[in-house]
Amino acid sequence: MTNETTSETTNEEVQGNENGMTEEKWNELLKAVFHNGIVALKMSFGEVEGQVLNLGTYGPVFVYRVKDKDNDDYYCGFFLREMAARFQTGNSPEIWMASFFHELMKTKGGNALPKPLPTEEEAKAVVDNVLVPMCITAVREEFAPEQVHAGLAWNEEHGPVFEAGFPSIVEGNNVCAIPLHLLLTHLQLNRDPSELLLQGLYKIREEHGLE
Repeated sequence: MTNETTSETTNEEVQGNENGMTEEKWNELLKAVFHNGIVALKMSFGEVEGQVLNLGTYGPVFVYRVKDKDNDDYYCGFFLREMAARFQTGNSPEIWMASFFHELMKTKGGNALPKPLPTEEEAKAVVDNVLVPMCITAVREEFAPEQVHAGLAWNEEHGPVFEAGFPSIVEGNNVCAIPLHLLLTHLQLNRDPSELLLQGLYKIREEHGLE
């Protein structure tokens, strides 16, 4: 059994949201979320800039740039749905957003967004050589010494996915599967794609009373 943990908004959801409000209201929402992101990051960093991109599949994405004390630039992107949820619940959005940049700053010298992947061949190379090894290593290290199944699979609805699960759990749901394109999008936004898998795996363990 698989447990789909696609937490980011899809284009259909974005269009549904947009259809439910006027263009003016939609633009106001984007402007407000973008501004809130700037304000939140300025609580931790002196210089903050950003822009709103529109990723067809996932809708609006907010990309911010901050500088460290050495004047190096670090970039990170956030999805509309996750940012709106953070600000609406008041769940320390400023700490949450800053944490991604603090993680990036562990590598000195700045961190620009990865170059776009214009061809399927380039995307496949990044998946095979970067994304998949990164995710396999992350989930196995996180739950060592327990055995964790991790690798590529095919899902009838989502197409190619990265699947991870616990062979030791023999009853009920023991696997989470994340579409490869979602993981690759996280990578392209300087986000750790393995975090989605770890969240899904911890959720499975909680469901089975293992946490």
